[in-house]
Amino acid sequence: MRALVARGGAVRLVERPAPEPGPGQVRIKVEAAAVNPVDLLTATGALADNALMPHRDTYALGWDVAGVVDRIGPGVTGMRPGERVIGLSDRLTEPTKAQADLVVLDETAVAPAPAGVPAPEASTLPLNALTAAQALDLAGLAEGGTLLVTGAAGGVGGYLVELAVARGLRVAAVAAPGDEPLVRGFGAEWFVPRGADLASAVRAVVPGGVHGAVDAALIGLPALDAVRNGGAFVTVAAGRAPIPLRGIRVSTVFVRADAAQLREVAKLAEAGRLTMRVAGTYPLERAAEAHERLRKGGLRGRLVLLP
Repeated sequence: MRALVARGGAVRLVERPAPEPGPGQVRIKVEAAAVNPVDLLTATGALADNALMPHRDTYALGWDVAGVVDRIGPGVTGMRPGERVIGLSDRLTEPTKAQADLVVLDETAVAPAPAGVPAPEASTLPLNALTAAQALDLAGLAEGGTLLVTGAAGGVGGYLVELAVARGLRVAAVAAPGDEPLVRGFGAEWFVPRGADLASAVRAVVPGGVHGAVDAALIGLPALDAVRNGGAFVTVAAGRAPIPLRGIRVSTVFVRADAAQLREVAKLAEAGRLTMRVAGTYPLERAAEAHERLRKGGLRGRLVLLP
């Protein structure tokens, strides 16, 4: 089978033996695999440089998958061949990951795909929506609480706004000025243009500051300054957490595969309550172009590879 790897920062398509599912695992014929910023960091060796994975000659790429189960391992009871699924390949050390013709995942990392949603759109859910959901879990805000979301027009940020609203939170969203209609469409109650004096702008509309913030844009201290004393702050990248001033509880979300939570996300998508955005699609053999386009920035939605 074909699989995407990175060698010396260059993305290459290589031949690999077809993986076989072991106990508790399923093999998925990949129909769509989203490209995420973490793939760029993996390809350049930045994750290894920051001790998040060992240094290797080659790095396998791809976290998100939408496709069809084509084989199951012993002990699998919740999946069957022919079932359309989505899944998250969250282990960095796998020899092949989701940007391939086939991928093997634990059954606990896979959920039924949202009915009626095309595979490219469905493939944007696992990594970004689970990161958003688990960041909100860490924030731990009560219904009716106020939440600041930075990078609200991005892949994680958009899902953060929609999932927060689904949980009954009131959202102040930070994005580029031209993205205001987009993030208000996600359900944001307040909009703060990127580049503004963030804390002052947020506190002008939410007196005393928000109960919590999820910093998808990695703004750091200016976003923390918008949080009230004793509130919660969550960052989405290792090493980017600010000092926990004023009794604010600061944490970092490290996404994990969670089939039950992925089912919940898929149901919300199926019901039309999550906006899945595809900025473009590429065949697997043009994956290097997709990676380069993502590196240039400015996208609204994910690029998706179609094996």
